Amino acid sequence: MTSESDPTSGDMPQGLPWRVKLVVAALLVLAVGVVVVSNRWLSERFVDSTRNRAEVRLALYTGNLVSELQRTSVVPLLLARDPALIEALKAGDFSKTSGKLISLQSEIGVAAIRLMDVNGRVVGATNRNLLGTSHRNDSFFVDAQRAKETTLFTAARRDTGGFDFSYSRAVVADGRVLGVIVVSVDLMKYERAWAGLQDAVLVTDSEGTVILATEPAWRGKSLAEALAARDAPSALERAFQATADWAQAPPDAYVRGEAVMRTDARVPFRGWRIYTFTAYDSVREKVNGILALEIMGFAIVMALTFYLLSRRAWSRSISLQRESAELRILNARLQREIAEREKVQKDLEVAEQTLAQSSKLAALGEMSAAVSHELNQPLAAMKTYLAGARLLLLRRRPDEALSSFQRIDDLIERMGAITRQLKSYARKGGEAFEPVDLRACISSALSMMEPQLKARVVKITRALPRHPVMVMADRIRLEQVIINLLRNALDATKGVKAPQIDLLLAEGETATLSVRDNGHGIDELDNLFEPFYTTKKPGEGVGLGLAISSGIVSDLGGRLTARNSETGGAVFEMQLPILGKEQQAAE
Repeated sequence: MTSESDPTSGDMPQGLPWRVKLVVAALLVLAVGVVVVSNRWLSERFVDSTRNRAEVRLALYTGNLVSELQRTSVVPLLLARDPALIEALKAGDFSKTSGKLISLQSEIGVAAIRLMDVNGRVVGATNRNLLGTSHRNDSFFVDAQRAKETTLFTAARRDTGGFDFSYSRAVVADGRVLGVIVVSVDLMKYERAWAGLQDAVLVTDSEGTVILATEPAWRGKSLAEALAARDAPSALERAFQATADWAQAPPDAYVRGEAVMRTDARVPFRGWRIYTFTAYDSVREKVNGILALEIMGFAIVMALTFYLLSRRAWSRSISLQRESAELRILNARLQREIAEREKVQKDLEVAEQTLAQSSKLAALGEMSAAVSHELNQPLAAMKTYLAGARLLLLRRRPDEALSSFQRIDDLIERMGAITRQLKSYARKGGEAFEPVDLRACISSALSMMEPQLKARVVKITRALPRHPVMVMADRIRLEQVIINLLRNALDATKGVKAPQIDLLLAEGETATLSVRDNGHGIDELDNLFEPFYTTKKPGEGVGLGLAISSGIVSDLGGRLTARNSETGGAVFEMQLPILGKEQQAAE
């Protein structure tokens, strides 16, 4: 055993170096590929996520701007119709005007309100320092006087930079302009709110001029000039500090040479547009963090690989020493298993023989019950015909007695046919199918049931088509189904004062025979067609009639169903495929 292990242990150190190199090279290639693919996929995914968040913020900014503009646009209309302001302009008494405007400002929540007379002089203002100043030549005053019944929006550029946004409307009374009311819109508060964010935000008017921006130097410039500006303050540097590593995502725009993500949207107000610029810092931080974890994981895997490769043959000698003992134990265990398997095989053969015998006994019991059930009807009819023939002979009417004997002979023939067809219940196929008129089968079944029907005095109604209704079936088995349905209907009407059974044959896509009674109906429809299920008293039935009938109809390619009628009683429907004219001609 020791001599066998020496060559193996001597070969392994010789083959170890090139195997280690191969494994290490494969791990390195796998690591580089995973890192490259992960970097690209993660960058695209996080860029899309950042862009989606930026678009959501952009929609929020746009909604805030439009809401503020719409809310303020209604104020000049209300103030221009204020009776106190109109009366002050008419009388020239403005002692209470500023106080009223200040109270209205606190209630409405606008930036500022100014009231000017017809000469453009401020006669009332929320900022009392503006009283007496003249705006005779300002556009918001001149345009408001010209427009009269229209509220005008004006974005006026300040001398110190930025823009003043205001709504102005002429105060008109008796068709005469008395003055102008001006309401300022404080959009600068949104600049102050945006300045604390990581994104840079700006708004341009319909001419492309920047009117709002987180960077004050951008105001009044075009979008291209603003983005090309070099004097970047600290706030802008915080927003647009882009990383310059090898995996930078494709930029949308450049600000001072720095790559940024750009999103824009239309502001539904005078052709304005809003832009946001987002740096890629957060994207790279997330991607680099995940890549660092991947690289660390590959480093751990490589370390484990070196350890496993160096200890690859650590149990080789011990395994060789235990091999002979394990083989002996395995041989003994195998012999025991062979003996146990032979015993199980013999038990299985005995069980198979027992099961085959049980199956034969079950089949024999089912055949006996079926024969007993199916031969009960012809025997009852023969008993009735024999009694009738005896009476006819006593009354010296031999011709009529011969007719009864002929019917008895037909019943004997039918009993033979039933025994022959019951032999086929245990196997499928072999039936002699032929074109059969369903009307003739109904008439034959009624003829078979005539003694029972007369004894009970049951009213039978038939609704049959005048033309043949041809189906492909075994005539004897089909009559057997109809007789079973008639007998069930007859039994169901035992407790009814005026028993009635309706037979309805309809021809459509299928030939449908409905057997309806006016009995008490069926309580359990789900178990109706199961073998040995019956609601009759012991000795009156074994519960095989409907089960056998359902099997016969299924063999004929049809379907047998049952339901309770709305007017009371049960309805059995047998549906069979109709034999077409071409098929009838071929048959």
